[in-house]
Amino acid sequence: MGGGARAGAHTAMTDTHSRSTPAVPPRHLIIRGARRDDIEDVAAIERRAFSDPWSANSFRALFGNPLVHFAVAEDMITGKLLGYVVAWFVVDEAEIANLAVSDDSRRAGVGARLLDHALDIARERRGKVVFLEVRESNTAARGLYASRGFEVAGRRAKYYRKPIEDALVLRRGL
Repeated sequence: MGGGARAGAHTAMTDTHSRSTPAVPPRHLIIRGARRDDIEDVAAIERRAFSDPWSANSFRALFGNPLVHFAVAEDMITGKLLGYVVAWFVVDEAEIANLAVSDDSRRAGVGARLLDHALDIARERRGKVVFLEVRESNTAARGLYASRGFEVAGRRAKYYRKPIEDALVLRRGL
């Protein structure tokens, strides 16, 4: 993900784990609006998930913007942040700008819960279509997005910088 004006530049969930079976989703997982005191944890997840991460200041800049929905997944028992999602809303279109899950929570359903949450918010805001970009090589994220009805709508050549790679533009109607 990028920072500042590139806030929508990368949407990818990386999967560096080699677990053969998905873990059970945390029973005590809640999705809630992000708070300013979440930023350091969100930025830490971001740095581990992406080679070109958004800065903590990029996340701070989201607060107060009525076109943005910024939510986190939290384990209610431990209080640990497990992931986050950022979505933009303009007229009847939405964009999932950023979604990531902590290393130890991948393949446990956290990303799916965050994505479903963002889709629910898009419907509440009367969205008609949702877009996102994903690294072409990110098969884990692509599988999740396909499971929620996203389809390839285009390609952005050399969209990602570290390493240079094409982005697939995915689209889903609501």
